[in-house]
Amino acid sequence: MYQYNDFDRDFLAERNAQFRAQVARRLDGSLTEDEFKPLRLMNGVYLQLHAYMLRVAIPYGTISADQMRVLADLAEQFDKGYGHFTTRQNIQYNWPKLSDIPDMLDRLGEVGMHAIQTSGNTIRNVTADHFAGAAADEIIDPRPVAELLRQWSTDHPEFQFLPRKFKIAVTGSPNDRAVTRAHDIGLVAAEKDGKVGFEVIIGGGLGRTPMVGKTVREFVAVEDLLPYCEAIVSVYNRLGRRDNKYKARIKITVHENGLDEMREQIEARFAEIKPLFSGIDQAMLAGIEAQFASPAFRPSSDLPPVLDPALKAWVDTNTVAHRRDDHAIVTISLKAHGATPGDATAEQMRLMADLAERFAYDELRISHEQNVILPHVRRADLPAIYAMLRHAGLGTANVGLASDIIACPGMDYCALATARSIPVAQAIANRIDEMGIEHDIGALKIKISGCINACGHHHVGHIGILGLDRAGVENYQITLGGDGTETMSVGERAGPGFAYDTIVPAIERLILAYLDQRADASETFLAAYRRLGAAPFKAALYPERETQDAA
Repeated sequence: MYQYNDFDRDFLAERNAQFRAQVARRLDGSLTEDEFKPLRLMNGVYLQLHAYMLRVAIPYGTISADQMRVLADLAEQFDKGYGHFTTRQNIQYNWPKLSDIPDMLDRLGEVGMHAIQTSGNTIRNVTADHFAGAAADEIIDPRPVAELLRQWSTDHPEFQFLPRKFKIAVTGSPNDRAVTRAHDIGLVAAEKDGKVGFEVIIGGGLGRTPMVGKTVREFVAVEDLLPYCEAIVSVYNRLGRRDNKYKARIKITVHENGLDEMREQIEARFAEIKPLFSGIDQAMLAGIEAQFASPAFRPSSDLPPVLDPALKAWVDTNTVAHRRDDHAIVTISLKAHGATPGDATAEQMRLMADLAERFAYDELRISHEQNVILPHVRRADLPAIYAMLRHAGLGTANVGLASDIIACPGMDYCALATARSIPVAQAIANRIDEMGIEHDIGALKIKISGCINACGHHHVGHIGILGLDRAGVENYQITLGGDGTETMSVGERAGPGFAYDTIVPAIERLILAYLDQRADASETFLAAYRRLGAAPFKAALYPERETQDAA
């Protein structure tokens, strides 16, 4: 992984010292909250319902054991003993005192971490496939490109005051695990004439107006990628609307100007700025790539025959193929039934750090699905890893299943939320566990957002849930058929919303209807929905309508 150099360390120390002085001025009353707000947002500090919140970047989801231990220390010393991993491959601390945040940032800086540009109308944390560098289907490890983009975008003088926030995702695989088509820029590895490059997608996004990103160029060679991305952001910065924040994202810019017009302006800007790069970006990329060399893999015997059914279920569900046959990729579920999705205690973070150091070549990844990955694990070590995870409450075998729910913090924490998300996720997971059919249900992605901003990615859930306020009462809308992969689709609203105390039975009816009508056990919920259409699922959600129609 990337290691900070002297420039990085000096830059971060100076930036943190500057913010420490700004915090002191806020605490002594020299700055009002309104004056302080843009300064704190530049350093990842939000004001939530009950306290300030610090959002720490985990660029492209890659983190070392030592960095994870520092995250645990911060949770223990400055928060309530836990942290919350988000859908943007960040970690959030929900309860720090403002006076402590400069100390937290200094501690992060000591291990090469920061909170810069995790908020504000700028280029946010660049995310990537959480299996990057390990996946069997990978064309190229996308993390060096993501790191180049991170360095380019950090404090970029032209892009600190964009019309709205801007998000980039990168995947090195044709199987999209980074939700690239829901980003302002999505980069998908591709090959052409023996060269490796990227398909470039623009104008995706969720929130109030969900849109599937559109391909602006089928192939951009690696050596042209940075100036091409700069051209995109430059054109957006000029054309993007600043009169209405709800129409300020690049997805609206693409919609209003048309893809062809956007492409023409991007290509013209690219032709202008490409000569200015003079190869320095490629020299930087080469230096970055050298830091992402593969670990010195230790050969492994295969996993011995598994007799323990719990271990077998975990191996079947929480591991996937590695590019080496004698290794596996392990996903650690942060979704124990009834737990808060994405939360990890300090003790659990330290255990995951220990596992990475002992079994996984000192690497961990954070996924946008709010889980933690051990990307390189010898297959013979799987039983030992599972035993340690299970002892720590991290051995739930549910990755990709119905209780592996994405949920935003909702009204329990967020000042923007209009309904609770966490209790709904907990109740659904508990009910699925009680039903005892989770593994029979198979792959099913349920995603929950507590407001229209869609931080829980509900639009791309096979079953999406959106919590809203209806005259002071929580109301939960259901969307069906969303998909965040390379076949991305935005879910269709099923009909009227459900009260807080009826949403779990509604989800149960949906699942039972799917089990009753699927073609066979191999047909997933999404495949069944695409084959059958919405009608049978709506009938299950609203049985009273069927009764009225029959009458």
